[in-house]
Amino acid sequence: MKNKIGIIIGREFKERVHKKSFILTTLLTPILMMVLMFAPMLISEYSDESTKSIAVVDDSGIIAQHLINSGEIVFEQTPLPLEIARTEYDDYYAILHIGRDVVSNPTDAYLYTNGTAAMGTEHNISSQLTMAVQKEKMKIYNVEQQVMHELNTRVVPQSLKNVAEHEDAGGSSTMVASVLAYVLSFILYMFLILYGVMVMQSVIEEKNNRVLEVLVSTVRPFDMMMGKILGVASVALLQITIWIIFIAGMACFVLPHILPDNVLAAMELLKQGVPASAVDAGGNMGLLQGILMLSNIKYIGSIIIWLLLFVFGGFLLYAAMFAAVGSAVDSPQDAQQLQTPIMLPIILALFVMLTVINDPTSDVAFWFSMIPLTSPIVMMARIPYEIPMWEVCLSAALLYATFFIVVWGAGKIYRVGILMHGKKPTLKDLLRWMRYK
Repeated sequence: MKNKIGIIIGREFKERVHKKSFILTTLLTPILMMVLMFAPMLISEYSDESTKSIAVVDDSGIIAQHLINSGEIVFEQTPLPLEIARTEYDDYYAILHIGRDVVSNPTDAYLYTNGTAAMGTEHNISSQLTMAVQKEKMKIYNVEQQVMHELNTRVVPQSLKNVAEHEDAGGSSTMVASVLAYVLSFILYMFLILYGVMVMQSVIEEKNNRVLEVLVSTVRPFDMMMGKILGVASVALLQITIWIIFIAGMACFVLPHILPDNVLAAMELLKQGVPASAVDAGGNMGLLQGILMLSNIKYIGSIIIWLLLFVFGGFLLYAAMFAAVGSAVDSPQDAQQLQTPIMLPIILALFVMLTVINDPTSDVAFWFSMIPLTSPIVMMARIPYEIPMWEVCLSAALLYATFFIVVWGAGKIYRVGILMHGKKPTLKDLLRWMRYK
């Protein structure tokens, strides 16, 4: 039996690995991910934004003088009343009306746009109006600007690990943990959907070609299903392992060699537990902590191990259900209704992931990371925040235990479904097939 399953695994593996599409996606995806990471910065750097002209009607007589022109916005004060200005300046981006009582009433300001308003522009105008009103209030209350600057002090505590002196005191970067949570969750989402549907379509194709009817005479249906699932799972693991090795290698071995000497010195001071000196030497604490996390082989290694474990377990769980659906229908169109209940937990997990990033220790985050249908995505979003190890182990144990239960039921559906043709089954039919002995 094991030999037959091994033959099916080998067939599924070779069939997909030798395809040009597999080779191209494996090689190009890491490059595409890096491009997507740096593209927003490059676009922002080289984009040529058009200058927006804004006519200003200042009924207060004291605010417009504080508005500053920039490469994005040019203010032009007009003595015309608002009603006439809205007609005369209809070719401008907008007309800004500043009311008489804007100092005492911050809502007494209006922006009449002659097209679609840009959020960034509105934020720029709002910030300038806020500063202008603040300056006028300083005059009213006879407060010096230097005093106001000293009063507006923002305190941002630096996040450091509470560890013993001999341990790594480098701290943890919330920004890096959040980015990793996004990336890992979407990797799980992508693999569960793409490779799960791949299993389903493969079963449908072989069922329509009557290949399964020939194989069932020599191989048990359950063995065929497990061989197909494990074969595709091995392809997914190979692909994600190649990506991980490439990205981890860049982070751990290439990144430290391209950093400036002052940043390397600051990182060493941060490791030694002197964050104040590290900031003085290298600058931004968040950046230093992020680089330390990405170059920490132990941290990256643990992330990789758990990622492979949850990718494999999550795929096995969902692939069994997708295989059962594929065996029960004759075309992908017929499968849409049956696969909807399978897709919903995956989509729900992706939404829960967004709340996890805000608070990875919340009750919602904890319970959804324990429910097997959502745990692969939600737990991978929590792991970068270094949650207790017992929670990760319990989640993995529940995931694999549920897989054995699901694959038992999916195997019964698969056994009946591969021999059924011409009838579109319902969920009630699938439940009845599971009760067959």
